[in-house]
Amino acid sequence: MQYYQPLLLTPGPTPVPDSIMSAIQLPMVGHRSKDFEDIADEAFKGLKPIFGTKNEVLILTSSGTSVLEASMLNIANPEDHIVIIVSGAFGNRFKQIAESYFKNVHIYEVTWGEAVKVDEFINYLKELDVKVSAVFTQFCETSTGVLHPVHNLGHALKKYDDSLYFVVDGVSCIGAVEVDLTKDKIDVLVSGSQKAIMLPPGLAFVAYSDRAKERFAEVTTPRFYLDLNKYLNSQEQNSTPFTPNVALFRGVNAYVELVKHEGFNHVIQRHYTIRDALRTALTSLELELLVKDDSYASPTVTSFVPNNKEELSYIKDQLKSRFNITIAGGQGHLKGHILRIGHMGKVSPFDILSVVSALEILLTDFRKENYIGKGIAQFMEVIKHAS
Repeated sequence: MQYYQPLLLTPGPTPVPDSIMSAIQLPMVGHRSKDFEDIADEAFKGLKPIFGTKNEVLILTSSGTSVLEASMLNIANPEDHIVIIVSGAFGNRFKQIAESYFKNVHIYEVTWGEAVKVDEFINYLKELDVKVSAVFTQFCETSTGVLHPVHNLGHALKKYDDSLYFVVDGVSCIGAVEVDLTKDKIDVLVSGSQKAIMLPPGLAFVAYSDRAKERFAEVTTPRFYLDLNKYLNSQEQNSTPFTPNVALFRGVNAYVELVKHEGFNHVIQRHYTIRDALRTALTSLELELLVKDDSYASPTVTSFVPNNKEELSYIKDQLKSRFNITIAGGQGHLKGHILRIGHMGKVSPFDILSVVSALEILLTDFRKENYIGKGIAQFMEVIKHAS
């Protein structure tokens, strides 16, 4: 059977709504013109509620990894001691960036698939017996589907040492979670365009506290394109220090309008409802969830563990070849062990119902046991009660 409409359910990039695509395809304007200044001003301001910040959000024309790097280069001095929480492939990327620039890097390892335990982490900081300048963590670890308790962690860090800078990678969850830099005690929060913000890849975002802004100006670590002071200075003129992706700036504004129309609280609730329904459906299909604790399960990506590598390959390949559905495999040492379903941005319960239905057919064929209807029924029960 031919399925003409592809369904992209990776943890990024994600499907782009038609209204955003239309905005992106508008005629080009000069990036040093009043036309672009108006576009940029709207974008800088429009993202503020999404990032939970009172300051206008910086926008870089680059990938999400660029702002992971920028968040370090603009917060830490060369001799500073910094701590990286590593609970997956993207925590490891933070580690790799840090070790490329700094010599006093301390790594706190968390079992992949588990969230950081705040009390244990604070004890770790105490036992280091050095002055730590900054702590870096993922909000959502994309490679596992864990959502760390960022709010509790922020408060615990500032209670332990109020001078610490708390830096959070929100690439795979901003736009789908509630966040408030002041309430969560976050100094720098970064994200990218191709996840829950449902744009094509190519933009990266930095939200910051007032004290972080002051820190940017004091830090002596060399940087050029990623010097956030340049972006702050240009932002005052509703501009950028380097050539921006004009089309994607327009896309940001179209995205903000979509969120206003739906209501950001409803956007967040939609993501969590889909998460709960999918986790229930996968369990009913006898597929093990990597993240065991529901409270730490991401609302944007769910990882599950097939029974063996043959089943994993069969599911991933057949979803694509038979049903035109694309999901993702594992990363790092989880490659070949888990599969990941992205459910962020332009996603509805009925999009995810498609992959649940397909899984029922595939598991029935592969395991020689009837799974038809088992996942769908459980999935729809959750959706019904949330409606």
